[in-house]
Amino acid sequence: MVRSSAEDVDGYLAEVAEDRREALTRLRRLCRAELTGFDEVMAYGMPAYERNGTAEIAFASQKQYISFYLMRSDVREAFEERLAAQDMGRGCLRFRKPERVDFDLVRDLLKATAAAPGTVC
Repeated sequence: MVRSSAEDVDGYLAEVAEDRREALTRLRRLCRAELTGFDEVMAYGMPAYERNGTAEIAFASQKQYISFYLMRSDVREAFEERLAAQDMGRGCLRFRKPERVDFDLVRDLLKATAAAPGTVC
């Protein structure tokens, strides 16, 4: 699944492959716990977390990996050393296997995102 037509995150999670559902559900729980004041929405066919109408975080089940989108350039720069060892595109972390999702790193990125508004790329 690259782009979902689900109307909400529950529907999205029901559509994903069973072998990824647990990791994606855990990502959702982390987002909901750490991103106080954010709205959970579906944007571009994936779960996203918005503050003041702007998406700062999203995740998705892509064809060959799980993506975690970190749209805050200031947070990416602050975590540059920890992100250097990751499979990373311009604004997303790619986890090729569900068991390789670094939930500690994700939690730290979420906490840094929630701490204050910043520049979204």
